[in-house]
Amino acid sequence: MRGYRGIKYTLFICCYVLWVVSFILIAVGIYAKMAKEKDVVDTLTFDPALLLIAVGSAMFLITFLGCFGALRNTTCLLKMFLGILVLILLLQIAAGVVAYVFTDMVMERTEQLMMKAIVQYREDRDLQNAIDFIQKKFQCCGVQTYKDWSHNVYFDCSEDNPSLEMCGVPFSCCVQLQNQTVLNTMCGYGMQQQDQSLAALDVFTVGCLERIVSWAKNNLLLVAGLTAGLLLLEVCMIALAAAQISWIKKVRGREKDNVDRPQWDRKDSLWYPAFANFDEDE
Repeated sequence: MRGYRGIKYTLFICCYVLWVVSFILIAVGIYAKMAKEKDVVDTLTFDPALLLIAVGSAMFLITFLGCFGALRNTTCLLKMFLGILVLILLLQIAAGVVAYVFTDMVMERTEQLMMKAIVQYREDRDLQNAIDFIQKKFQCCGVQTYKDWSHNVYFDCSEDNPSLEMCGVPFSCCVQLQNQTVLNTMCGYGMQQQDQSLAALDVFTVGCLERIVSWAKNNLLLVAGLTAGLLLLEVCMIALAAAQISWIKKVRGREKDNVDRPQWDRKDSLWYPAFANFDEDE
């Protein structure tokens, strides 16, 4: 019985922690969405706020099934929770295999998505902040090169572009000096017109796709550890849910067998050894 309680409450605690995390994701996504200006990007792919809401909602539903099913010993909810986790695990494994086998196709698709993000850079404040963070973090600019920013209407390097940022790059591409205290937001102006050797003195010229892939290769143990940790958590929760379902079925089976037995043969009936001595005063 102690083992059953340990399984039950361990599963409940894991689901409850993830349930709280999902609630935080939803709250942050809703706040970011309400703080946006009108007429901005409203697609799941390029809207970080919508992405947070979608991921948080999915986690909220899945972990709610696990929490309520574990706490109330509801096999129906636990089976749904178990099935969803198994499906997610299989999809993750399949995605990993596809990414490994079709690496070139995955890289090409990733490049296309990143290029679309550059095109819509100024259309969504959250997307703009995300791109700026990536370029600062990985010290990169554009997808393949800093001149990829010419695909954006504000940084387009054509003669008929009326933008003041024509042929420029965002300030997040700029190389910051060690003693620089005031951010120069105009440091990327006109950088696309310069050769890479000259532009490299002021801005990062290497594309972000190459930087991210290089970072993943250099931190392979970290990436593998995080991936293995996530998969291990899912496997543990699957095992706990399956174990609790097995315990519930076992207990219910015993209760059913006990009810079908005659009164004298039930396990909860009193039984005394033969020739027992009873004190009538007691």
